[in-house]
Amino acid sequence: MITLFIKLLVNALAIFLVGNFIQGIHVPDYVTALWAAVLLGILNVTIRPVLKLLSLPITILTLGLFAFVVNGFTFWLAAKFINGFAVDSFWWAVIGAFIVSVISTILNRLVLGSDGKVGDIHNDNIRDI
Repeated sequence: MITLFIKLLVNALAIFLVGNFIQGIHVPDYVTALWAAVLLGILNVTIRPVLKLLSLPITILTLGLFAFVVNGFTFWLAAKFINGFAVDSFWWAVIGAFIVSVISTILNRLVLGSDGKVGDIHNDNIRDI
């Protein structure tokens, strides 16, 4: 549960950074970025798998590049529902989704380590008493 919370905070930070450094994406404060991260998480669990399945033929034809369009669409869709979180155009959403993905991957590696989990206790280290 703590890992999920940390990943949510890291994604919010990535959205906030992108909103402050990319001219076509606007995020006024960290609270807005946090709400955007929550909605993006929900969209990535619910709508994005359906979109990936429906777009599978074109994704294969474009050798996977259409996946960037699907990610950009979910990013753009989140911006439509969050007040204060704005994306100037669809292509800014594609660029923003890509950069948020790269930043959150790097930050997750730095914060959580290579296994992507909090702590270093594994089931192999727990002994029965």
